[in-house]
Amino acid sequence: MAHPPNVVHAAWVGEQRFDTGRPGGPVTRLDGSAQSGQSPPDAILSSLAACSGIDVVDILAKRRTPVERLTIHVEGDRRETAPRRFIAVRITFRVDGAGIEAVHAERAVALALEKYCSVASSLAPDIAVETTVVLNGVAGAPVRQSFA
Repeated sequence: MAHPPNVVHAAWVGEQRFDTGRPGGPVTRLDGSAQSGQSPPDAILSSLAACSGIDVVDILAKRRTPVERLTIHVEGDRRETAPRRFIAVRITFRVDGAGIEAVHAERAVALALEKYCSVASSLAPDIAVETTVVLNGVAGAPVRQSFA
């Protein structure tokens, strides 16, 4: 059974500002000047963080090592010329939880980005992606990932 398409509506509210969201659902302000809301490129990075984070939490829960706290820091480098698309992304996953092993947290991150996160899969495959997992305060080595 095919899923229905995702539908959003964006209403211009002046200057470089748009209120956007699903019809009848919550609204998010996107602002090209990043004054009253996230800029559209920042929203992409936020979506990547949330999407991959959902998958990391789900994967570790299935291993019966639930996440107690997760924060995700994303930095994106953009081209200097138009279109100013992302060319590199660095993501730090700070994961806290009893019984979680570093190898499993790192595998959950890799699976999220390479297999499950639809936002990651929607981005250009040539974007250089590097992740670091900080598990219970201990940082692992940076890992080069690829978007599926």
